[in-house]
Amino acid sequence: MSGNNCTAVTEFIILGLTDDPTLHVILFVIFLGVYAVTLVGNLSIITLIRTSSQLHTPMYLFLRHLAFVDIGYSSSVTPVMLKNFLVDKTIIPFGGCVAQLLFAAIFGTTECFLLAVMAYDRYMAICNPLLYSTNMSTRVCTLLLITSYLGGCVNSWISTCCLLNRSFCGPNKINHFFCDYSPLLKLSYSQDNLAEILPATCSGLVIVITMLVILISYVYILFSVLKIRSTEGGSKAFSTCTSHLTAVTLFYGTTTFIYMMPNSSYTMDENKVVSVIYTVMIPMLNPLIYSLRNNEVKGALRKLMSRKHIFS
Repeated sequence: MSGNNCTAVTEFIILGLTDDPTLHVILFVIFLGVYAVTLVGNLSIITLIRTSSQLHTPMYLFLRHLAFVDIGYSSSVTPVMLKNFLVDKTIIPFGGCVAQLLFAAIFGTTECFLLAVMAYDRYMAICNPLLYSTNMSTRVCTLLLITSYLGGCVNSWISTCCLLNRSFCGPNKINHFFCDYSPLLKLSYSQDNLAEILPATCSGLVIVITMLVILISYVYILFSVLKIRSTEGGSKAFSTCTSHLTAVTLFYGTTTFIYMMPNSSYTMDENKVVSVIYTVMIPMLNPLIYSLRNNEVKGALRKLMSRKHIFS
């Protein structure tokens, strides 16, 4: 393919999850409900943490940012997917496709870092409780948050820049429900293999490093809990970790499948299903996990509701 007879692609066609018109109606209703719950749930978590003084701790500061990231992650993907259920052909400009990829990668990578930071926070709270307020000061928490967002931006820009160095002058139909990196790469043309190696390496490193931080933190937490003679004390100490462990298992279980497994080991349909889980379903589940399995959040919510009832 030469540059002389190559017409640059200016827009892409999103093929979506399915081409069955009946399923379009059903899936639209389901995912519209999921998106509504995602927005309401995460906004409620953010509002609750901001207004409840008992939740003004590092753990809930990180949870508030996780809720914000989940809103951004879901909002960068779900509206385009919903549009695909309503129209015969979803067309997205080249610039819009790149922007969607950029923001999805930023929020997705930032979530990895935030989950690792939250594990480190639990390690400090359980293993070094006397030094917790010093080691997790406002300055340290701010630094950890900045690092998380910066890491998300860097990884996203690496992927986006690698993709922009490729040529798009052939097929423009994306076999996915959003502009994900892998299907876009298949539509590009270039002799340079850097776009195939570098983003996968960076994403793999992010997953491995953050998973190691989480794993090491929980190994130390487990040993500390086992040293507690009281069964009730050990259970109480570990109960603050259960919500986080559930969120970690869901998120890393799906992202590892996509970014760490070879492309040849799964089909595009499997890719779509797994992508739905970590881009659409998990942002909805996280606020439910942290509200239903966290006594402090439930207590703050009951206190807020009773306060509103009194004033009404």
